[in-house]
Formats: sequence, C-alpha cells, structure tokens
Amino acid sequence: MSTRVRELDRVVIRFAGDSGDGMQLVGDRFTQDAAVFGNDLSTLPDFPAEIRAPQGTIPGVSSFQLHFADHDILTPGDRPDVLVAMNPAALRANVGDLRPGATVIVDTHDFTTRNLAKAGYSTSPLEDGALADFAVHALDLTGMTVEAVKPFGLSRKDAARAKNMFALGLVSWLYGREVDGTAAHLTTKFAKKPAIRDANVTALRAGWNFGETTETFAVSYRVKPAAVAPGRYRNITGNTALSYGLVAAGRLSGLPVFLGAYPITPASDILHELSRHKNFDVTAFQAEDEIAAVGAALGASYAGHLGVTTTSGPGVALKAETIGLAVMLEVPLVIVDVQRGGPSTGLPTKTEQADLLQAMYGRNGEAPLPVIAPRSPADCFDAAVEAARIAVTHRTPVMLLSDGYLANGSEPWRLPDVASLPRIEPRFAAPPDDGGSFLPYARDPETLARPWAPPGVAGLEHRIGGIEKKDGTGDISYDPDNHDLMVRTRQAKVDAVARSIPALTVDDPGGRARLLVIGWGSTYGPIGAAVRRVRRRGLDVAQVHLRHLNPLPADLGDILAAYDRVVCPEMNLGQLATLLRDRYLVDVRRLTTVRGMPFGAEQLEQEFLTHLTEIPQEAS
Repeated sequence: MSTRVRELDRVVIRFAGDSGDGMQLVGDRFTQDAAVFGNDLSTLPDFPAEIRAPQGTIPGVSSFQLHFADHDILTPGDRPDVLVAMNPAALRANVGDLRPGATVIVDTHDFTTRNLAKAGYSTSPLEDGALADFAVHALDLTGMTVEAVKPFGLSRKDAARAKNMFALGLVSWLYGREVDGTAAHLTTKFAKKPAIRDANVTALRAGWNFGETTETFAVSYRVKPAAVAPGRYRNITGNTALSYGLVAAGRLSGLPVFLGAYPITPASDILHELSRHKNFDVTAFQAEDEIAAVGAALGASYAGHLGVTTTSGPGVALKAETIGLAVMLEVPLVIVDVQRGGPSTGLPTKTEQADLLQAMYGRNGEAPLPVIAPRSPADCFDAAVEAARIAVTHRTPVMLLSDGYLANGSEPWRLPDVASLPRIEPRFAAPPDDGGSFLPYARDPETLARPWAPPGVAGLEHRIGGIEKKDGTGDISYDPDNHDLMVRTRQAKVDAVARSIPALTVDDPGGRARLLVIGWGSTYGPIGAAVRRVRRRGLDVAQVHLRHLNPLPADLGDILAAYDRVVCPEMNLGQLATLLRDRYLVDVRRLTTVRGMPFGAEQLEQEFLTHLTEIPQEAS
C-alpha cells in the first residue's frame, strides 16, 4: 500500500495513560526527536501529585502534550490534534479537549467492563458512537507489543510495559520521525538489563514498522524544520535552564555557588541538576527542612559565596523569617520560588502564579526585596543570571518567581556566547586605608549597597545579627529616628535597582493600539499567541511583559497611561493588577484563571476581542 504524505505547518500531540505507563518518557523522547529535526516546539507535561494513584482511574492519568511546528510558536497548544490514549481513563480525561476531526489512537487492550466502569463509562465509547466526531484508530497496542517482545523471555507484565515504546514508534512513523535516537537512548538507559533493553528497542521499531505496513493509516504527515537564527541549540526545561543560569552566575561573579534546598515539587529538579556540577565549584546541600535550607544558604552568603535556596510556595512561608534576616543583614541571596497551586499543599504538580503578593509582602516588618520572573523555560537561564546580578550588586535577597509550567515545560534554547555575558562584580570590602574603624553599614552612593565583608578578614571585624543596626557602624540600635532611617534606606536601596533595569519594550507594531495587554512570568506565551491571533484579524492590540516586578520599571507608568484600556491576564485572582492599580491609579482589568493549567490562546483571544469592542463606547 502507498501511504499519502501530507505537509502540515504545526501539530499538537498529547500522550495519555496511567501514571505507570511511561507517558512522560514517551513525550520527552518525541520532543527530543522534534528538537533534533529542527522544529520549534513547546511542551506541557501533566501528571498526578500522588506517588501512585489508583490504576485505571481518572486521578491517576498522566499526560504529555507537545506542540511542534515549522515556525516560531509560543505555547504547547490549546487543543490536541492527536490523542494517544492507553486506557479508558486516559481517553475520558482528555477527549473533551479535542477539536472535531482530531485523530485518536486508542489501546483497546484495557477496554474491559471493569476498567470502563473505573473510568466512569457505562458502555464502551469505541462502540456507542461517542467518538463519532473524531478519526479513531482502535488498536491492541499492548497485545502487539507482547507478541513482538516474546523472544526475550519477559513475563507478560514486563512485556506489556514496553507498550509505550510501541506507541512512540507508531506516532514517530505517522509524523515522519526516525527512531534511531530513541533506540540509542534506550540502549544506554537499560545497558545493565539486556532483556529490558532489547524488548523496548524491539517494541519501538515494531510500532514504527506497524505504521509502515498497516492499511490503518491512509495518510502520514510531515512538519518541516523551523527557520531559526544560526547557532547551537538544545531542548531545555525551565528547571534545567535555571540551574545553568545559577552556575553561569557563579562563574561570572567568580563566587562559589552554594545551594541550600529541601526537596519540594516542582523545584526539586534544580537541586538534582546543581548536584551534578561540583566541577563548577557548586555545592548542593539537601537540608533536613526548609528553614535549615535557607539558613545554610544565608550562612554561605555571609561567608562570601553566592547563596541560593530553592522551594515552592509552602517553603517560602517557612523561610520567611530567615529571608527577613537576609534583608536586615543586607547580603546577597537568591530565593527561587517555583510556584504551584495552593494554598497549603494545594496542587503540587499543577501550575499557578499566586505567590506574587507573598514575594512582595510575606515577611514581618518592612522587609522589601527585588522580585523578578522569567517568561519561558529558556528565559529561566537569563532570569537566574539577572537575579544573581541584582543580589550581588545591591547586597539584597532577590526572589525569582518561576512556576510549574515553566519548570517542567521545554523549548529550544540557543546556547549563549559565554564570553559575551556581562561580569558580575562582587567588590568585597577592603580594610580602611587609614587604619580607622570599618563601617559595615556605610553605603555605595549609587546602589546604596553596604560592604560585603566575609568573616575572618583582618580589619573587617564587625557586629552582625538580626536586631536593628545603627547607620554606618552596624551597632545594635533601638533609636526611633535611626530605625526610621534604616527602614527607608532599605526601601530606597531596592528602589535604586530600577536604575539598572532596561526600558520596557512595548509590542505595538502600528502604534495605533488602544488596548494594552500586560503580563508577567509564564503568561508570556499564551498572551503572545492570543495577540498574534487578534492581529491576524486586522485588529490592533499592544503587549508588554514584565520581568522586574519589584521595583517596577521606571517607564511603566507612562506606558500604562498611554492606552485606553489595560488588561492583565494572570494565573491568580489578580495580584499584579492589584499592585498596578495601587501604584499607578490605572483601571487595570483583571483576567484570571486558577485551574492549575495555563491560559489557552483561544480563550485569551476571545477575551481581548470583547475588550476591543467595549473601548469605543467608553472613548466616546
């Protein structure tokens, strides 16, 4: 049979199955192959928080969505064009996201009466017409896998586990991808388990060969490589990029990097990654709890290292007192908050942006600190370097707000020219030339930073601690006027960071837009994709995105005032909008979601269109 090949400019694929079915591995491998092929891509892993949710149930479904294209893209896609469902629960949990005409590949092996009931089906959707709107391919992927790997003598249970590789091979054939790279990966991964290695490689190639020889698929597809700027690229997740940024910051500043961390989803991968880089003078310390982790990091900063602590929202709450101490001591400290759904334990594997006000105000007393946020997985590298720059230059703790969407999602990253990255100057204190007393709270007139004086240096002896400091000498002080001065000075020091923040870039191509969409953090992709959709309709809309949230860029007030309406999409109940309304007295419209998932571009497009229709009535 001759299969017709159809060219596509983009595809969104979602792999879904039980949390033990290896969907994250399948998604990751297809992503790597797409990256090597040269497609632009964006991913969205989604998995349960429970270590092992009940098998075959909707709460136990794990999925991985990949959007790959022959052009620049910004999101992992709203609705899948292809769903690969490994059991009834995976089908039921995801079929509602599909658009009519989507391709559905279903493993029929587990479509038993018992499993259908666990997924909430009274009859099989493969037989009752429920999937009539889709192009359904019902295949016994498990049975074909077991048959293919018989020569390796595995138990039926172990043999069936290779069904994810069969599915990957089939989808790889369907979209014109070779499987040699994944075969090599499996060979290395299971090198010490020859039977498992050979079974998985065989299942992978059997899936590809099935697609090649079966008459089930009359069409296969091709997505050409994307046109990108010349350079060396790799696929990277946000947590890995952030880790590399911290390593780079250590090299740029000449400081040893010390990470004090306690494992917490979704930040743990930063601890895992940094522990691999001892050769770059990185020390990764897994503490017994969140408080010990930040205490160790602060101690390292006091000793002259680049102290870093990583956590999520619940951990920030526990670290709050020590972060306040860092504000008082005025030493560099990078605090990475990979946000997740809350409050309390909340939704550990789901994303949210609801820690902004905690980052701004979640400490006792007046304890200001700079806050920044990356906008994409690759941008986590640059945000980490920027956080370290501010911390070291201005002698202050800095909060970096990533989130689960960025942490686990991935995209192509163009490796930077290391030689072009700006150096970060620690400028450690030196003993006074005139032999006088060292003043630990004397200040740089430009940055208001105090001297960084690690202990053990002759001539730099001074008193330190958490009680209010006297201006200049750093002695303990209860004087009301001095306390007022120190509180205002610490705030002024954070405000001074704005002088080193570049001017904002407003994306308003024609300069005619009356609607401005402002965002921060991981909403960049969905907002940008929605803005593109609106512009393709011939309508004008402007976009500006914030990296620096405290202090805000100096030109932001003028930008907000230049538009008739300002809309702020956030994955919270309107925290940035609240800050902007308070600071600039501008009627910033809130556009919020707290579903544990990122915005969809189609959803935002409709919201922006609604706002555009309302502007003329107000302007008249």
